[in-house]
Amino acid sequence: MESIRAVEPLTPIAPYLGGKRNLAGRIIKRIEATPHSCYAEAFVGMAGVFLRRRQAPRAEVINDANREVAPLFRVLQRHYVAFVEMMRFQLTTRAEFERLVATDPTTLTDLERAARFLYLQRTAFGGKISGRNFGVCADRPGRFDITKLAGLLEDVHSRLAGVTIECLPWPTFLERYDKPHTLFYLDPPYWGSEGDYGKELFDRSQFAELAGRLRKLKGRFILSINDVPAIRELFDGFEIEAVKTTYTIAGGKGARPARELIISGGGRRK
Repeated sequence: MESIRAVEPLTPIAPYLGGKRNLAGRIIKRIEATPHSCYAEAFVGMAGVFLRRRQAPRAEVINDANREVAPLFRVLQRHYVAFVEMMRFQLTTRAEFERLVATDPTTLTDLERAARFLYLQRTAFGGKISGRNFGVCADRPGRFDITKLAGLLEDVHSRLAGVTIECLPWPTFLERYDKPHTLFYLDPPYWGSEGDYGKELFDRSQFAELAGRLRKLKGRFILSINDVPAIRELFDGFEIEAVKTTYTIAGGKGARPARELIISGGGRRK
């Protein structure tokens, strides 16, 4: 590995459907054990793995084709002061939640759009991206209190210094950053839950394409996905580790056991 530096692990700035809170530690150990000088994350979401890492190489790239996610991180990286100031008097109310859900994000400025998305992710039930409902939680009142959130936003702003932020379809992202020294981490929508993120971003037919592209990868990869027979068949031949975890929503309540796969490989040579 080249030019690896220590970084402070951080908490994601908002919940996100499919976040990796329970498995992040195991995935990060895999990342740290894999030599690389470029870290590239194809489906970053709310950066549940990216932000919790303890080491960083000289080059880092995060990506999400969702046109709400990448702009949020770009605004936080480049316009942190104006972003926080815009949200200073925002309150957690059902009326404000419903107003923002009904607002067309394409009519907003970049700052307004980023603030809207962050507000909805922090106040929606279960970190849902589509079909959001206002989250009622007696032990977490005022979930959008900027006086408490500002410190975390500042830490993430600092952590994003020097990070390249992309908003590309995942095949384009792989092509652009595939080098022998690159380590990709991929956390795509899970089998059976593709529509939760928007079918225009990822549908079931793309799993086969993903497996095919990873077989040709010059760099290395680590992929996390739910454990279903179709995934095992598509990714047969790679290193596959079955792990136990739990799925939770609404602040960690209602945990149920689940099985996931950590798949790794790559490093094709001509």
